[in-house]
Amino acid sequence: MGTVNGLPAHILLVHAVVVLLPLAALLLLLTAVWPAARRRFAGPNAILSVLVLALVPLTTSAGEWLEERLPRTELLHEHAELGDTAVFAALPVALLALVIWWRHRETTTTGRRTYLAPLSVTVTRIVAVLAVLIAGFAAVDTYRIGDSGAKAAWTDKVSSTPAPEGPDGD
Repeated sequence: MGTVNGLPAHILLVHAVVVLLPLAALLLLLTAVWPAARRRFAGPNAILSVLVLALVPLTTSAGEWLEERLPRTELLHEHAELGDTAVFAALPVALLALVIWWRHRETTTTGRRTYLAPLSVTVTRIVAVLAVLIAGFAAVDTYRIGDSGAKAAWTDKVSSTPAPEGPDGD
């Protein structure tokens, strides 16, 4: 994927991932530990998490396209390397969101489906601990990738003092 309306697609797609992945991680945490949130958000978060998982490879692919068109720098290389880890944050968020949704679905439907032990307190605690770890990892990974991208894009390009006004007062 190259450009959208003349802008590199990566700089547009990355904003979706930077907002939606931490949101999905936060909802994962809430649905894992809070039954009221689980009832309300388990299904929507499963959908959101899968959508984010699909956006990550699109974003990294667009980033690779952009990287080939920029001067090679150490900051850009570091960002590209860190960007490749986003899928390792999005995948467990999506998988555990699906597990939480499925377990909640099993407890609210009649029948004998009990594949993911929806009434097991031990399994629920394990899911909650995993959610805390995965959500924390996703948040930290998203921050590290975004920080490295901002440094790659803006280092040595902005002054700490205001720019002089142009001849027409701009």
